[in-house]
Order: sequence, then structure tokens, then C-alpha cells
Amino acid sequence: METIAIKHTPVLHEVEIKLVASKSESNRALIINALSGNKSVLTNLSQARDTQTMLRLLSSEEETLDVLDAGTTMRFLTAYAALGTKNRILTGTHRMQERPIKILTKALKQLGAKVKHLKEDGFPPHQVIPIKNQKTEEVSIKGDVSSQYISALLMIAPSLPNGLVLKLKGKIGSRPYIQMTLDMMKLFGIKSTWTNNTIEIKPQPYQEYPYVVESDWSGASYWFSFVALAKEAKIKLLGLRQKSLQGDIAIVRIMNQLGVMSTFEEDGVVLQKIPHQKEVEFDFSDCPDLAQTVAVICGVKHIDCKMTGLESLRIKETDRIKALKKELKKINVKLKETEEGVWEIKSKYEPGQPEVSIKTYEDHRMAMAFAPLCTHQPVIIEDPSVVNKSYPSFWDDVAKATS
Repeated sequence: METIAIKHTPVLHEVEIKLVASKSESNRALIINALSGNKSVLTNLSQARDTQTMLRLLSSEEETLDVLDAGTTMRFLTAYAALGTKNRILTGTHRMQERPIKILTKALKQLGAKVKHLKEDGFPPHQVIPIKNQKTEEVSIKGDVSSQYISALLMIAPSLPNGLVLKLKGKIGSRPYIQMTLDMMKLFGIKSTWTNNTIEIKPQPYQEYPYVVESDWSGASYWFSFVALAKEAKIKLLGLRQKSLQGDIAIVRIMNQLGVMSTFEEDGVVLQKIPHQKEVEFDFSDCPDLAQTVAVICGVKHIDCKMTGLESLRIKETDRIKALKKELKKINVKLKETEEGVWEIKSKYEPGQPEVSIKTYEDHRMAMAFAPLCTHQPVIIEDPSVVNKSYPSFWDDVAKATS
């Protein structure tokens, strides 16, 4: 098995990192542009495998579209196929076929598409037969399972003959990602209203708009972690905006409590060390992709941390809660559910330990969340190529700061 070894590096080089572009923005821009007849020029698209897969499949004439392990691509293309001119089969890796999609396919069926699950009910692979006559414009969907189901429906809404009234049931998770979708649609000319738990979009055409994709705040979070954990560090991340559409800009607020100050400049943000709090409490409902990073930081720095809003982590690339518990245990850190939906980090971590090998479970975020551990001890990351999913140049950037 391929591995990467990172030597113990307590002091980081002062470097500038040109971050990868946001795959969240890129994938939305690609779907919106396809729905508008590819009228717009999109620049700085992500090189991440998920986005490159989306690009390839949007231009494919094949009946079967294999999204590999790209969850966003699976969800967005499933909705997009419902407005197509031909039947499509969507499939993916073994893990992708274990990730539920019934909430989305049920909504598409209510709108008038026909969807057949070809193996297990509610899971890929599935065949989508496009909508001929829209059956209803009102659909209800759970708000706390995956914002990608919601975003997928919202992006096709203006192109539906009768538009869409989307009612979100219960607690709404990852709200900033839904807002990002609506904000990007607005740039391409789409009007929407979001009142309480109801989003309404009338039928209307997408307009041409030259869109420049911002750097990825999710990818930035690992550099915040490096700075938080290192003895000395000053890192500048290029291409990030203080007024970002991305929900994971929440890392700025979170890391201010965990020992990192952010100073915005014209071309990016400078990260520097500051004192950290001893006890923290975070709700990750709006930014679940940051949870693994924060768990590692708190474990290593002996910060008592209470975490909520982790529900969606179980249906990601892996069961991230289960994976986190196993790998944190290797460094004497416990992730424990103290009451339903409430998780706490308890640490007996001791720095200067011998080399530790971290399993990544086919999950890019496991690899990148544990890489900053090298500031306290040598680390081996198993299957390091998983980062290609979102941040292909990650290990090159790590080498700049640690070599």
C-alpha cells in the first residue's frame, strides 16, 4: 500500500500557499452553466477529481455516468439528468453505492421524473428518466440530511416548467451551502425567496455571467491546523476573500478560539499564532467538513471540546465519526458521545511519540486533518492519493512548509 511519511516538524517555514479552487463553487457553476446552455466563461475551476469528473460527465454522451467517489457530482447530476433529453444511469464506487440518495430521487419522482434503483432501493446505481410533464411544483424534503440534495433541486428549479416551492422539514443542516447555491444562482440572474423553511423559485432563464471561482476554504482549514499546532508558524493563503460565499469561512471564527489569528490582505489571508482557549464548544451543523480538523487540534492541544451537528458525518466518504474515533485512539485521544448528538474530546496526548500510522478510509479529509500532527511527532499517512478528490497539490504544499 502506498504511504507518505512526514517527519517531525515543530517549526514551519514561512510560506505562501496558492490554494486550490473551491470544488463546491466549481461544481455549482458547472451545473448552472450547463443549464444555461454553457453561455458563460468560468475561470479558476478546481483541479480536484470531483470537479474534473463533473466536467467530463457533463459533456458525455454515454448512457451510464460513473461519478467514481464524488458525492456532490452524484447528487447534482442526478437532478440535472431529470431535465435531460435522454435516459441516464448514474453509478459510482462501492462506497458511493452505499451512500443513500432516496431523499433526492423521491423528490424528483414527485416532480415527474421516473427513477429506478437498479440494485438496492434508495441507493445508486439508478436510472433517471427525464421529466416530461411536471406533476407538482411543491416538494418537501428533510433539511438535516444533506444540503446537496437541496442544492441539486434548487439549481434545476428555474428550468422546471412551473418552478419550485421547496419546503425544508425540521432542522436545516449546512445552511451556508444552501445559501451559497442561491447566491451563485442570483449572480446568473435567478431570483428566489427564502422565508422560514420555504424556498420559492419561479421559472426563469439563467443569464450569462463571467464567474471566477474562489480558493477553497475547506482546503484552507488544514493550514489553520498546521499553524495552531506548530511551535512557530506564519502562513499566507492566497486567493481567499473576506466576503466569501463558502460556509467553511467559519474556520476563521473557530480558529480564533483555537490559537490562530487571521489577517485579510488584498490577495489572501495571513495566519499567525495567538493564545488558545482551554474549553470550547462548536456546532458543526453548518460546516461539517471542519469537524475532523478541529477534533485533531483539540486532541493534540488538550482543549476540552464539545461538538454537536455531526449527524451528516456518517454518510460521507466514510463514516467519519467511526473513523475519527479509531485514529484518535492511536494518539491517546477519545471522541465520546456523552449524550445523544453531543460529542466530547478528552485527551491524554503526549507529544514526541514515535511514528504513528494514520488510516484514511478512502476519505480525503481524514488524510488532511491528521497531516498537521507532524508538528508534534512523525506521521505516516496511508493511501495519501485520497487528497486528489479535493486538493491534489496538498502534499506538495505540505513539503514547502515542512521540508
